[in-house]
Amino acid sequence: MNLPKTPTGIEGFDEITSGGLPRSRTALVCGGPGCGKTLFAMEFLVRGATHYGEAGVFMAFEETAAELTENVRSLGFDLDSLQARKKLILDFVRVERSEIEETGEYDLDGLFIRLAHAIESIGAKRAVIDTVESLFSGFSNEALLRAELRRLFRWLKDKGVTAIVTGERGERALTRYGLEEYISDCVIFLDQRVEEQVATRRLRIVKYRGTSHFANEYPFVIADDGINLLPITSLGLKHQVLAERVSTGIARLDTMLGGQGFFRGSTVLVSGTAGTGKSSVSAQFVNAACQRGESCLYISFEESPSQIIRNMRSIGLNLEQWIKKGLLRFHAIRATAFGLETHAVSLQRLVNGVKPKIVVVDPVDGLLDAGNRRDASATVTRIMDFLKSRGITVLMSNLTRGAEAPEKTQLDISSLVDTWLLLRDIELGGERNRAMYILKSRGMAHSNQIREFLITGQGIELADVYLGPEGALTGSARLAQEARERAGALARRQDLERKTRERERKRQALEARIMAMRKEFESQDLQLQELIEEEESASGELGRDCERMALSRKADRSGPQNTGEAADE
Repeated sequence: MNLPKTPTGIEGFDEITSGGLPRSRTALVCGGPGCGKTLFAMEFLVRGATHYGEAGVFMAFEETAAELTENVRSLGFDLDSLQARKKLILDFVRVERSEIEETGEYDLDGLFIRLAHAIESIGAKRAVIDTVESLFSGFSNEALLRAELRRLFRWLKDKGVTAIVTGERGERALTRYGLEEYISDCVIFLDQRVEEQVATRRLRIVKYRGTSHFANEYPFVIADDGINLLPITSLGLKHQVLAERVSTGIARLDTMLGGQGFFRGSTVLVSGTAGTGKSSVSAQFVNAACQRGESCLYISFEESPSQIIRNMRSIGLNLEQWIKKGLLRFHAIRATAFGLETHAVSLQRLVNGVKPKIVVVDPVDGLLDAGNRRDASATVTRIMDFLKSRGITVLMSNLTRGAEAPEKTQLDISSLVDTWLLLRDIELGGERNRAMYILKSRGMAHSNQIREFLITGQGIELADVYLGPEGALTGSARLAQEARERAGALARRQDLERKTRERERKRQALEARIMAMRKEFESQDLQLQELIEEEESASGELGRDCERMALSRKADRSGPQNTGEAADE
């Protein structure tokens, strides 16, 4: 039930049209001079021949075949080879107004015969007429022109080829005659404008019969491989998220991020005022990734690679070794060198070539110099979506101006990033020191504490920030507080040791007293035992004496006799 479409092969365009141009129908590509109409049409034919196996015919009225071939050679289009392989026909039709005399009825039968022969000779599925105004430049009968234009578009549709007709921009309409956009099934408007001394090309789909399409303006660039278009709406929010974690290169920062670092494929923003260490954090992250053997791309808008390498040596990072090993690639350029769309496409092409796991953009707000704030924000959003769709972890630094709130960025991208690290200055006791805290980190438990940010000769270290009566203590104030705490801890330890020794003395004295009492008790117990033994011995001797006495008296019982019996006897 969907409208059949023919892919153009133009990067980004097939996404916003959900497949390309309407198959076997005619599309109008119009715009002012230098906007890229001819190149768009030529790339449509070249991509069709090289990518989709569809031959094409290009009929030109302004440039010869040799001129067209020479003009597009710098883009990597080898038209001579395509013509030799019967994949492309370039047909130049010379139309000179001075040589034309408008007499009698005029029609396009001759053009149709010539075009039909070219199409049939190579079995072409695609055709281009560039430009339609040149074809009718010698005639002034507007009614005749309109009739022949309708006839031309109908003839192309009947031939079953997917065709592009280019047209010049009119004063009050999209085209000079104001009719082409009405009889075309698809109208693509190209525009080139200059804003704040920066030239930008834009593409807009004015209409597309039989299918839905995106109607926004999309910036595009003409690069050395053709037209590149990176629309924000076509990317959507369908990128796959990863549970894998990557180290930040700063051990204690990893601990603050749940002990494991950033999520793979996430977007990280490091913001702060000048001199807070944003580039150092970026370099530390890149160095850790290279140590893991991961490919990295470092994009700098302010410093040259040699300057970054030299500066990072002061904190113990040797980035040059990773360049030699092919793990790190720098791309340094002023943001004002190109427009925003050129920067976006250049980054896309670099990513496709380098295939990095880590991308650093330092600083991302430098893109404000290449366009206005709204366009720069849209460009950065496209960049983030593109990198996320590739599973690439991107770290972007952002300069916070003095008058701005620290929890705000000029590009208004803070709500789009997954992790936001905020660097700030703390002035206390005549010193200016750095601090870091995690403003947010989606999907993971993270610390809400402020850490002092130390840039040392061995890299970045995070130290605890002490809170005193005057607020957070850093630098010398923190060192003094640490010294006081060490002194207090030493005094407490000495007092504890003194009390421990006193307790030991008391314990020994108590044990001595217990020992003396035990000995006294044992002595008394021995005396009592001796008395008991003496008593028992005496009692036994008394009994034996009584027995001997009874035996001597020949008594019938032992023991003493009563006195009366003794008297009678």
